[in-house]
Formats: sequence, structure tokens, C-alpha cells
Amino acid sequence: MSDNVLNIKKEENYYILTINRPHALNALNHEVFTVLDQFFTQYYRDYSVKGIVITGSGDKAFVAGADIKEFSTLDAVSGAQLSKKGQDIFFKIERFHAPVIAAVNGFALGGGCELAMACHIRVAGTNARFGQPEVKLGLVPGYGGSQRLIQLIGKGKATELLLTTDMVNAHEALELGLVNYVVEPGNEVSNSLEILAKISEKGPLAVDKCIQLVNAYFDKGADGFKNEYTDFGELLGSQDAKEGALAFVEKRKPVFTAK
Repeated sequence: MSDNVLNIKKEENYYILTINRPHALNALNHEVFTVLDQFFTQYYRDYSVKGIVITGSGDKAFVAGADIKEFSTLDAVSGAQLSKKGQDIFFKIERFHAPVIAAVNGFALGGGCELAMACHIRVAGTNARFGQPEVKLGLVPGYGGSQRLIQLIGKGKATELLLTTDMVNAHEALELGLVNYVVEPGNEVSNSLEILAKISEKGPLAVDKCIQLVNAYFDKGADGFKNEYTDFGELLGSQDAKEGALAFVEKRKPVFTAK
């Protein structure tokens, strides 16, 4: 699968997705959303995929927001539909079975910040800038930003950033808990791949369950503790858990098969 607006590169068991609209600072438009949706639908629960890195083309922007030009023809109904579509796609990323890392190289504003927050881990170059500027346009975030920003940095600071539209730099984002690592520009993807390599050695079913359990903490309709003991029991009955225990006793690396 490939598209001009999204470059897809496979490297070992990982995929690097590069949003490729540098002339528009990689702004999210209908085509980008469509191809992202297709990709994460195609590889849903494909345990041969050990991780995804999402980044932006060029060195100026990860994603500088949504494509505002597409907003001009929208009304209340079609606007809500667009927002719901974006949220649904970002939920697919957030619920993906393998870690998805945002390699943030430059501006991550509006929809770009929301995309980064939907990923499980964020690696930012020192030139990265984060913000939700929607109220400048008389709007609110549409792709989950008002909720995930609170989850990551807390209510008080999230409220301040949403209302003031102030941008934060990479080191401020690290202090707030918005990103996991700050690296030199140009090293965002390679650092992300190093993290994926570490995680890929672990049991793929267990990695999947951990991701879903973390998500359950923020799901008002889920009982995360119940999910935990259910998943614990289910995994104990898996071939991977038996292999993991045997490998531990035999002092060797386990060979997991996602079964």
C-alpha cells in the first residue's frame, strides 16, 4: 500500500509512515486520513508487525495541523462528521496491537499534536513545537486533543494551553510529560526504532494486552482491574507464556509466536 501523501517504508518488522505534504507543512487532509485509515485497518492484529513510526516529511513540521482549506465548505453536520472520522482513525492508532511512536520533527500543532498524542510514545527533536491553536479560529480541537492533552499533562496545564494556544518546545513538553524523549534533530526516527527493537523482544500478545489495559484506564465504560485479571488468566493459557517461562528457566531468549 502506498500513496503520494503517505510514504510507507518497511524496515525489518517495523513500518515507517512519513506524511508527505511538505509544501503544506504536512497538514492533515482527506487523503492523509484515508490512507492512514487503510493502513491501520489492514494491519490490525497482524502480529508480524512489531511497531510503527509516524513522522513528517522535511525538517520543518511533523504535522502543522489540519488542512484549513477543507473547512470552508463544512456546516455543523459535515463538520461533526469530519471530527468523528478523525477521532475514529486516531482510536485505531491508539488501540493498535503494537507500539506506535510519533517521531516529531518540527511543528506538531492542532491535528498534528492530536496525532502525536494518539500514538503510544513520542520522541521529539529539539526543534519540535507542540500546541493546540484551534480557539484562534473560533474552534475547539476535533480529533481528541481536548481529552488526550488532559490525560498526558493534567487538567490545569491542559486548560491553559487550550485557551491561550501557547506553544511548548520539546524540553517543556518533556517536563510536562507530553513527550517521552528529546533527541537531536534528525535522530527522531532512529531513536524510535531503537525503542521498537527493545519492545519487539517481548511477547506480542502481552504487548497488545498492555496497550489495551493502559487505554482502559481512561475508558469510563471499562473496568481496568477486571480486564487485567481476565487478560492475565488468558495469557497464562497461551503458548507464548509457556515459552516465556521455559526460556526463563533455561536461561535463554524466548521465541514468541503470538499464540
